Formats: sequence, structure tokens, C-alpha cells
Amino acid sequence: MDIFKTANGSVRGHRPVPDIVSVLGIPYAAAPFGANRFREPRPAPSWTGVRDCGGFGPVSPQSAELPGTPVWAPGDEDILTVNVWAPDSAGPGRGPLPVLVWVHGGAYTFGSSAEPNYDGTVLARAGLVVVTFNYRLGFEGFGHIPDADGDFPDNRGLLDQVAALRWVRENIAAFGGDPENVTVAGQSSGAASISCLMVMEQARGLFRRAIAHSVVSTCYSPDIAAATTRQIAAAAGCAATADGLLGTTPQALVRASDQVVADCRANPDDAGTRQYDPVLYAPVLDGDVLPVDPLTGVAAGAARDVDLLVCHTTEEYWLLDAVGSSAKVDSAERLAAFARDFRLPDGLVDGYRALLPDAPVLDVYLAIFGDLVFGEYTNRFAEQHARGGGRAFVSRFARRRLGPDGVVRAWHCADVPFAFGTLDNEDLSFLIGGPPNAADHVLSERMVRAWADFAASGDPGWPPLEHSTAPAPAGLVRVWNTDDGLPESQSQSQGQGQGQGQGQARARRELWSTVEFPLLRA
Repeated sequence: MDIFKTANGSVRGHRPVPDIVSVLGIPYAAAPFGANRFREPRPAPSWTGVRDCGGFGPVSPQSAELPGTPVWAPGDEDILTVNVWAPDSAGPGRGPLPVLVWVHGGAYTFGSSAEPNYDGTVLARAGLVVVTFNYRLGFEGFGHIPDADGDFPDNRGLLDQVAALRWVRENIAAFGGDPENVTVAGQSSGAASISCLMVMEQARGLFRRAIAHSVVSTCYSPDIAAATTRQIAAAAGCAATADGLLGTTPQALVRASDQVVADCRANPDDAGTRQYDPVLYAPVLDGDVLPVDPLTGVAAGAARDVDLLVCHTTEEYWLLDAVGSSAKVDSAERLAAFARDFRLPDGLVDGYRALLPDAPVLDVYLAIFGDLVFGEYTNRFAEQHARGGGRAFVSRFARRRLGPDGVVRAWHCADVPFAFGTLDNEDLSFLIGGPPNAADHVLSERMVRAWADFAASGDPGWPPLEHSTAPAPAGLVRVWNTDDGLPESQSQSQGQGQGQGQGQARARRELWSTVEFPLLRA
């Protein structure tokens, strides 16, 4: 019987495949509604008997409907749950295995641990105990509550993540995991969450390694967070006060958030930089839960004891364009306005045009925006961590190929199914550009192995950055690619060239040398 004893009670797992046991939907904290709403996570209640854990718990309030993923239904409240995958070799009396804890992304607004690309089976088969979990999103997790007097802290979603890591520390040995060898991993806003955890006092000592793919560059100031609350309250028809917001249902705040996003698109002149991609929520530099911007914190050595592995894709923003969340900047005038709105230095746009001479304006914009939000910040985060005394490893996902509809891009999220080994799930076909081929599977095996080795020993298979290295030399950047990737010359001749080669990558980074991060944008 696959029964495991946790601090709150016994749980029964199931076997999706013969050699792996999965235990899904285990509460790690109390439902964050009712008296617990907008508060720090409270301890999970205990239970008697054996709790059957054969299905994922409810997702956080959101309006997203993602392929292969359950949707949120009003009334679903027990959303703070974890999921565990462990190989047969794990268990009491056997050597403890390294633990990998996944923080899902989704612009702090949507997503869940039940997404099919996050299935932990393949990574568990590689020798890890894998944990995924849900946390509060949108206004519930990251909205600012005015006049809270400490009762309703900012960054509740980050505090949920800390609570999940504490659950791992207290319970993972029962599943064969080593609580002293925990790696936290994430992508996009999940990776940015990890960058925050690395500088948060509450998370200190809960993990020893971190994997961060496509780290997002933005935190919000308290003023920006307060302004967003006023917009949300107005759209919800409630007072922008603690009482007014508490009296408004989660579904009303989800609808209000969607309305504010729609208003940003409809009225770009009033939306500031949010007109380009209206992300309403992000960690707030409140001076308490999040005392310092992560880039500044790691440079000062706040996480020098944490090994770090980063990655970004070479064509990040093409996904956001494909799903319609990014503005269409397709004229020289609009591109110039974009550069002004983000206060980019003179010459940066011209530099990208020179590197991409045959690309249309939209592609130049997407290349710049992808580096602004993800690529450049990811590299700088690793470099600043190294400067602060930590070990940092850098990689880049550049896999491209020709598909039935043209070029399959190395865009945002495409790397995740490769690292999890979930390529064959049909719900992920859009992300990776169709069914995987043999070269894709070989690449996935290499990425799974790098993650597993890094989680086990801190060595993914290539050298770390030196203390003062910036930008990272070509020999210290692992490029994830397949043998059938489009040659760089062919990519550029089609007007698609994002430069898989190290030369263009260095040239693009040089264009950012005078841009100061972090960027606190409205």
C-alpha cells in the first residue's frame, strides 16, 4: 500500500506508472478564505484515517482556461495543496533522494500545479522526489490591501510559497526525500518568485539550490501596487479599503482584474507601459516580506549559499504575441514610442535593427521586449549572484525547427516540457510546435539529466560563472538545441533570425550595457 504519514495525517498515493507513486492534493495550509482571506497562510487542519490523494486540488481563483488543466470554480476554497511524485527507490529505510520543488508561472495571475507540462513522473524516474503546489494568484495573492496594519500583508502568494517549502522541510522524508537537499525551480513569474525567495528572510534555509527559467524583471513599488488596487476596486464597484475588498467576492475581483486589463488595451494612452502587456500583479517591494529587489539583494550576497541555474529562451515574446497578450508594435513610430515609454537608451532600437536587418518591425519589437522582460534580466540575475559570492550556471534554450506551419520558435515556455520530459502530452503540442521528433527527445533527456544532476550535487554539467564575469563568456553558457535546429543563416534569410549563435547573443547583450535594472514600471 502506498500510504505515507505526514504531520497532519496519513495519505494514500497512486501509481500512474508502475515505478512511480504520485500523491496529489495534500493540504499544506488552511483554505485562504473566510477568516483567513488576505492573511498569512494558516496551518492546515489535521485529519483522521487515510486521506486518498488521487487528484489535484482546486486551482487558485482565475479566469484562465488552459489546455488539459482544471478551471477554477467559485466555491473551490481548499487551494493550498502540494503534489508529490517519488520513485520506487524512495521511502523510509532507503537513502534519501534530492528534492525538486516547482513554482508554476502565469504572470502571478493564472496557472496551477495541475498543468500537464508539470507532471513529475520523468524527473522522479531520474532520481528526484518532485513537489509541485498551488498558491494564491491575482488580487488574492498579490493585491495590495490599504490600511492593513499588518493584518493583510503584501506578497501573500510568496508567503504561500514559503509555507509550501516549510511543509516540504517537515514532511518530505516520509516520501523518501532529503529535507536538507531541496532545489526550488520555476519559470517566468515562478522563476521571479524564486528570485524573491532567495532574498526573503522567511525562506532562508528552506532550499539550497535554485533553478530559474525566464526570470521576469519586474517588481512593483508600494505606490504602483496601491494604484492598481484603486483600479481594481473601481472596476469591482467597491471601496478601495480593507473592508470594501473583504466584502467583495473572489470572482468579482477576478472579473475586475480582467476588466482593468481590457481597459489597458482599449485606452493605451492612459495605460503607461501596461499598454504593451498589461500584467497587473507582481511582488511588491514592501520592505517587510520582500525587503529588497532580488537583483540588488543577490549582488549584496543575500543568497550566496544558494547554487543557481538560470535559463532563458531566445525568442521569448513570440509566444505572448501568438496568444494575443502583447501589443502589435508594427511601425517605426510605435517602436520609437515603445522605446521612449520604457526609457531605453538612444541607439538600442537601431542596434537591434542592425542585428536583424531583414526582420519586420514587429519582430524587432518582440526581440527587444523579450530581452527587456526576460533574457537580459535572467543573465544579470546570474551574474549579480556570482558577484555576490554565489555559484551561478547559465544556459539558453535555442531549439528551433521547421514545422507544417513554418518556423517552430524557441519561445516563452517552450523549454519547460523539455526539462520535465513531458513532450508527448498532446495538450503541449502548441508550446513545442507539433509532435516531438527523435532529436527533441534526445534534447529533453539531456535537460532532465542536467536538472537532476544539479539538484543532486549542484553540478549541471558545465562550469559556473566566475565571481567577476559579465557578460558570461560563450564557454560558460550551455545552449540547449537539437541537431535539426534551423541554421542561423537560414533563420535570418527568412526575416526570423534571433541569432542562435553566441556572436549575436553577445551583441544583443552589449546593447543593454547602459540600461540599469531593476525596472519599476507602471
